[in-house]
Amino acid sequence: MKKIVTIIRPDKLEDVKQALEDIGCHGLTVKDVKGRGRQLGITESYRGRDYNVDLLPKVEIEIVAKDEDVENIVDTIIKTAQTGCIGDGKVFISPIEDIVRIRTGERGNKAI
Repeated sequence: MKKIVTIIRPDKLEDVKQALEDIGCHGLTVKDVKGRGRQLGITESYRGRDYNVDLLPKVEIEIVAKDEDVENIVDTIIKTAQTGCIGDGKVFISPIEDIVRIRTGERGNKAI
């Protein structure tokens, strides 16, 4: 099992959710986050004054998936969230040792 954490632009969330649902990936957790990468923020103008916004709004999506589903999920996220511009986001993949469904006590792949 793997945990897939992706950080994307907020305006891509609905497209990514729909694309994931289309491939049968229904379970996910979504958080509003702020951050920056290589772009180091952006410069905005307001009433003639420039100011630097160094933490940009992003969306973090967490998914736990079976090993055999990971590549399809990651490919779907990339295809759907990619604009080709700086700030598209990142995907992180980590191993998961075990999962327990609280309601039934099921463990492992049965609990996903």
